[in-house]
Amino acid sequence: MLTQGAQPAGTTDASSAAHAVREMFDSIAPRYDLLNHILSCNIDRIWWRRMARAFRDVLARPEAVVLDICCGTGDMTLALLRLRPQNAQPVIAADFSHQMLVRGKTKLAGHNAMVVEADALHLPLPDASLDLITTAFGFRNLANYRAGLEEFHRVLKPGGQVGILDFSEPDGVLGKLYAFYFRRILPAIGSRISGVSGAYAYLPASVHRFPPPAEMLALMRETGFTQASWKPYSFGIAGLYRGVKL
Repeated sequence: MLTQGAQPAGTTDASSAAHAVREMFDSIAPRYDLLNHILSCNIDRIWWRRMARAFRDVLARPEAVVLDICCGTGDMTLALLRLRPQNAQPVIAADFSHQMLVRGKTKLAGHNAMVVEADALHLPLPDASLDLITTAFGFRNLANYRAGLEEFHRVLKPGGQVGILDFSEPDGVLGKLYAFYFRRILPAIGSRISGVSGAYAYLPASVHRFPPPAEMLALMRETGFTQASWKPYSFGIAGLYRGVKL
């Protein structure tokens, strides 16, 4: 059995889940940005900017060391960079999908970013070395959520912050409409445009598997984060989790 984490179809343990996720994102990388904007009606751009603004105090400090993990093609990284002063430490943009980083490196060229191929569960960083970790729509794809939070806690300095932006399943009538779109329409559009069927069927399944806010906040506290909070975006379609390392 998998420890609670991503579980693409056909996987049986954390290693096979991680391998499947990496292959999936490599396969959709060529159309990833286009599909994100189409399928979210460009709301994703608003979410990235809103998340970055939530950490403007840290980003304003030139000496702050910032990691954007599961960075994909770098859109969240760019949102963070807009709030960084001149001569600041570069933002580290990391992902374990090589094809995503190929596109991210092109997008981030000329910006104050350092692109690194790295696994979120095994970061190539020393203990207590970061002031801020952000991840936008990537944490949900980790093979082990607890291990991911523990690794984030390890590399953050005391007082360092984490921000996790990800999807959730809203309640009520909106939730039912969103579920219909997310489970029926989105996979069909995504598969047709990308030419890859499995990835966009996986997306709604991964959101359904992801812990609801109360459970996620409890897990953050169990792994050593204080001031754990969740702020819903767009009526709870997505939301920002925040925590501080003591």
